[in-house]
Amino acid sequence: MGRIVMKFGGTSMAGTERIRRVATIVRRQQEAGHEVAVVVSAMAGETDRLVTFCREANALYDPAEYDVVVASGEQVTAGLLALTLQGMGCKARSWLGWQVPIQTDDAHAKARVESIDSAALTASMAAGEIAVIPGFQGVSPAGRVTTLGRGGSDTSAVAVAAAVNADRCDIYTDVDGVYTTDPRIVAKARKLKNVTYEEMLELASVGSKVLQTRSVSLAMKAGVRVQVLSSFIDDDAPAADTLPGTMIVSDEELAKIQEGLEMERQLITGIAADKNEAKIILTRVPDRPGAVATIFSPLAAANINVDMIIQNVGRDKGETDVTFTLPSSDLVRAQALLEAQKEPIGFHRLITDGKVAKISVVGVGMRSHAGVASTMFRALADRGINIQAISTSEIKVSVLIDEDETELAVRVLHTAYGLDAE
Repeated sequence: MGRIVMKFGGTSMAGTERIRRVATIVRRQQEAGHEVAVVVSAMAGETDRLVTFCREANALYDPAEYDVVVASGEQVTAGLLALTLQGMGCKARSWLGWQVPIQTDDAHAKARVESIDSAALTASMAAGEIAVIPGFQGVSPAGRVTTLGRGGSDTSAVAVAAAVNADRCDIYTDVDGVYTTDPRIVAKARKLKNVTYEEMLELASVGSKVLQTRSVSLAMKAGVRVQVLSSFIDDDAPAADTLPGTMIVSDEELAKIQEGLEMERQLITGIAADKNEAKIILTRVPDRPGAVATIFSPLAAANINVDMIIQNVGRDKGETDVTFTLPSSDLVRAQALLEAQKEPIGFHRLITDGKVAKISVVGVGMRSHAGVASTMFRALADRGINIQAISTSEIKVSVLIDEDETELAVRVLHTAYGLDAE
């Protein structure tokens, strides 16, 4: 049959009963004739608990030792799932990151996968053994345990799928697919049958919590077909490839799937909202070559990702205002870094706002259709929602608004683009 990598998130692994349910799903795939590897997250809430321990032990903790602590959550669930599968009569064993090995760089707490030696893993799978791998972890060139950053188990799963040439990577979560927007905000949100890598990458980067951005980027680069499914199903549910989840594929594969259909492709695929945003304004920055570099170089050196950037028209006195957004979790660090560089940068005031949200509309259809942005701006204006910043890409338009208006904006735009389910 095929070779499948299955990934289960923290809510799916939260306790022995749920782990037993996961084991049943995994066993079903093996019984269908597939070679199976499983990547698991820590139990829901466990990583947060371990992070708290690190902070209580030493507020200025060593990232390498931090990785030793937080990587243990996935190690526990990997061992428990292997034990549960063995109790069901399956051949199974756990493979820690260093045992595979999953080689990463040495950026502790934010490591990136560089290579995976899959020879032993594929041999084990071919022999009928279910490989259970803790997500989120790898090994540095120095032989130290590394972690891939929050949400890194998705990346682990896609990386393993690419390394073993899997037919697909099934990501099991607490939702049953990718929707046009968050169903908790818009009751009429529709589940999408297929989404392209590019669309999913944009949705993930602007607030959709279904998949981690790095995992989608890696899937697109390696050509790994990813399926989003729910693990919260009945015991007698059908096999994964018959469940109504969402398949994430290349643009070319989606074109083949839609070949022969009379309907045109949906203009907008989905709408995402992200409240994990903060805004910084630097006033009266000298309007000269290299001024912007002095702002963003120290942020880049500190691994702080900047999103929207706006440089206003220069003032009469050769000054300008620079506005940008970044993850709210990095606001305090960024503020401290910029204040320390106030003299070299030459700004007058630093103004921050942590009560903002980014709303984005995403769809490859906008490549060939005009008026997507104007529809967004008009719909928000009609409801009195003020736009503070705008950024665009080929298939995405994002705006920054007041955090309190997030849900209203999502509902308004979902209706404006005709995404409401009948």
